[in-house]
Amino acid sequence: MLTDSEKALARAVLIHGPISRSALTTRLGLSPASLTRLAKPFLDQGLLVELDDSADGSVGRPVRPLDVADIGRFAGVKITGDALHVVATDVRASLLATTSHPLRSHDPAAVADEVAAAVADLGLGSLTGVGISLGGSVRDGVSEFAPFLGWKDVAFGALVEERVVAPVSLENDVVALAEAERWFGRGRGIPGFSVITIGAGIGYGLVVHGEVVRSREAGVGLGGHIPLSAVGPVCQQGHRGCAEAMLTSGSIAGQVSASLQRSVGYDEALALASAGDPAARAVVDAAADALGRLVALAANLTLQPAAVLAGEGIGLFTVAEERVRAAIAADRDPRADPIELYIDDSGFTAWARGAAAVAIQAAVDRLRLD
Repeated sequence: MLTDSEKALARAVLIHGPISRSALTTRLGLSPASLTRLAKPFLDQGLLVELDDSADGSVGRPVRPLDVADIGRFAGVKITGDALHVVATDVRASLLATTSHPLRSHDPAAVADEVAAAVADLGLGSLTGVGISLGGSVRDGVSEFAPFLGWKDVAFGALVEERVVAPVSLENDVVALAEAERWFGRGRGIPGFSVITIGAGIGYGLVVHGEVVRSREAGVGLGGHIPLSAVGPVCQQGHRGCAEAMLTSGSIAGQVSASLQRSVGYDEALALASAGDPAARAVVDAAADALGRLVALAANLTLQPAAVLAGEGIGLFTVAEERVRAAIAADRDPRADPIELYIDDSGFTAWARGAAAVAIQAAVDRLRLD
């Protein structure tokens, strides 16, 4: 297995490459001689490659940036209560293929069969790793609690690994998404930021000093019950105006449906609000205020003035951006740094790409130098 210094080098080149040796010495705090010694076995085994000479704008000899070799293909699977969202990626989580499949059963073995079939349908052949993400608490390949699937203490990683010829990484979906945003996405290069997702549920993740904050409580859904409105609807646990009650797609659709006295889906609710329907507009405006307050609270309490907004319900931000930003400003001290918002509007693809990212991380940690 790699040493900590070797892992740091591999990750730095993967995330920031192609990268010059001078930039690497600065980033890793190494002398040029130390970097040369550290990089040599990676180059000898073909895990890192030197690219053609290029000028970096400085005086002197051209540089030969380091980059990662193509170490394989990866699959990422996001499991929801009713579907599998699947992507194929390269080592930098760039998309090669995407697909979705309905989930016909919640029985763990049956779901594992469907995951294996969906991954095979990608047509990638040999895989370096498979990542799987789902809502709930996950530890060491075990789904300790998955409310959308009705699971408790299911060793799902092992079930899938029996069916695919590749190592499997199982992770909480918000943690996986935060890792993808940190390594390859909107948060790349930002030392600290919140990740807030809206959709069927409310997700909250945090990156501090370049690392995703991990704990058993990451999958409990605590961010979904932060109070945001004293006059909002009540969630299933009896909390009035919490994030789940104000921001989930089901709650927004349900409120608009009740106002119009007919069944309205989430996308239609947003479309009606955009078209100026008073009932839909009132619900969406209240949700936008709540989202802005949640973003401001995250920044105020964590002292990280940046946030990535994502999830399959991100259309709320699209139709009410101005209102969201006004709500952020209202709950933010004017002397504080402005909050930088980064929007990942790729929906379920973002979740599946997050799953692939944890498989990539695991593959890097499995590298060996002879």
